[in-house]
Amino acid sequence: MVDLSPTERFVIADIPGLIEGAADGAGLGAQFLRHVQRTRLLLHLVDLAPFDEQVDPVQQVRAIEAELRKHDPAMLEKPRWLVMNKADLLPEDERQARARAVVEALDWKEPWFLVSAIGREGTWPVVLKVQQFFDDQKAAALEAAQDVAARAEMSRNA
Repeated sequence: MVDLSPTERFVIADIPGLIEGAADGAGLGAQFLRHVQRTRLLLHLVDLAPFDEQVDPVQQVRAIEAELRKHDPAMLEKPRWLVMNKADLLPEDERQARARAVVEALDWKEPWFLVSAIGREGTWPVVLKVQQFFDDQKAAALEAAQDVAARAEMSRNA
């Protein structure tokens, strides 16, 4: 639970262990994927500076997308944001360049963030944007409900 104030809060769920083949039942993937289906916003958290040079953040995102697509293609229609972690392990000038290269390689159109989770650098803006996303969804749902109620009222009075 992330509490920003008594009236602003949201639940975040870390879905670790999504491995290749998860949609086909490998590991605990199918259970994780069913859990992910209930979310309204997906944050792809990938290491921008992986300890293993063989690990490619672009391929990590593509693998997750493939598993989401296999499990339920509609999951790729959910809002998905990219959070690139471990930025603190790179020199400042290299961080932005590497992040932009990942975004470009993915042709990423949704919001993306550069963070250092361990140092909590850049994490607060992510939290605020997530809260704003949910506030906007809530406001849109309320507006839609009010519109339906107003139309129903107009029908009754017509």
